[in-house]
Amino acid sequence: MTEEKAEERTEKKTEEKIEERTEKRAEEKPEGKSAAAADPEIERLLGHDGDLPENPGIKKRKRRRRRIIIAAVLLVLAAGAFFVLGNSGGDSQRVAVIIPAYKNIESTLTVSGPVSGTDSVDIVSNIHAEIKRIAVSEGDRVRKGQLIAVLDDTELQRDLEIAKSAYDLAVSTCEEMDREAELGYEKAVQDVKTAQDNYNRIKALFDGGSVPQVDLEEAQAALNDAVRERRSYTIENGKAVAPESYRIKAESERLQYEKALRQIDDTQIFAPIDGTLVRVNTRVGRFADRSDDDGTPLFEIMNLDTLEMKVQISEYSVGKVSVGQEAEITADILGDEKLRGEVVSISPTGEEKDGSSTERVVPTTIRITDKDSKLIAGITARAKIILDTAENVLTVPVSAVLQIGDKIYIQTVRDGAIHQIPVTLGIDNDVDVEIIPAEGETVDGQTQVVAAPSVDYTEGMAAAAVLQ
Repeated sequence: MTEEKAEERTEKKTEEKIEERTEKRAEEKPEGKSAAAADPEIERLLGHDGDLPENPGIKKRKRRRRRIIIAAVLLVLAAGAFFVLGNSGGDSQRVAVIIPAYKNIESTLTVSGPVSGTDSVDIVSNIHAEIKRIAVSEGDRVRKGQLIAVLDDTELQRDLEIAKSAYDLAVSTCEEMDREAELGYEKAVQDVKTAQDNYNRIKALFDGGSVPQVDLEEAQAALNDAVRERRSYTIENGKAVAPESYRIKAESERLQYEKALRQIDDTQIFAPIDGTLVRVNTRVGRFADRSDDDGTPLFEIMNLDTLEMKVQISEYSVGKVSVGQEAEITADILGDEKLRGEVVSISPTGEEKDGSSTERVVPTTIRITDKDSKLIAGITARAKIILDTAENVLTVPVSAVLQIGDKIYIQTVRDGAIHQIPVTLGIDNDVDVEIIPAEGETVDGQTQVVAAPSVDYTEGMAAAAVLQ
């Protein structure tokens, strides 16, 4: 154990000496060989065997420590070399540069949303009747008008009979009252004529002094009563009819009867559209006005021949989106497969993104134009909307663009100095951006563009380009 400790102290002193000599030689910048190779003392230290015993364990630790010492030497040499090279350019600032490239570039916007069919319908029922039969299964394709389910109509048939009887009674009563009104009106008309003739006769006798005043007043009262009775009848198209209440009653019973008829018809449920039965939320024996889960329809039918994505686009980006733009559709279920899509509708109004944000979003529909893919409704997919494209345009990385105030620049290294070139930006894809140099400026495939521009790099500042 004493020998091992002595070995550790010796090795530690050796490391310190090598580091000290290496740093000193790096500062002296030896020509033609490494600082370690130029220094016999370092060579001696690296080759030092000492008088350690030939114990295998100690030899193993010695080899491991020698490897550590060599790594430390190399690290110090690398630091020294960086110091020497970094200051070999005099007062020039070393800057990393890239070369602009001519590329085809696409400006895109990526969004995600659920996939659904182009047309869908939820089938519900408000009839409190048991389901006797379900004629289709979940996943079946159905045609418009095809029978889906049949309900028990026993009680509804009884309700229909009652409604029919009530309606028939109301109609017959109204018709009877119409006949009575017609007869009564005819009598009332005749009574008015008789009373008028009697009044005229009495009036003539009264004027001749043959009858007293009271007889004339009685004749006048009788005439007034007859006229009032005639006016009490309802006349339609010159014919007396039953009072309005009888027609209202008949109309009410008619509506109830028609409702009962519709309920009988609704005991047979038919598909309202062509599509696929994607959900069956009930079963035989349950009441039709109650699905398996509260608020869910009995059946859901969706047209899956053409799929769509319902997405929400930020109010800050929707101005770049228009109907007809192409989209690239991806999803986990597709693996590496990519589908084509197209923006088919953009809502004219925005809505809240969520309760915690003031940002508004605009509902947008993207139709998948490729057919026969593995994509299915009900999953989430991603759509990369192609906003704009340009072919063979001059581009630089977005990080190579510098904005100062309201002006855009790129910085270049030309003739050993920084030169700032105003540019106009074209389309970008978040990685590269199209640049259009200001009039009188030249940027091409040989221009050295500063990769990370800075306001600290001023026009005319000495610079040494290092190509990335």
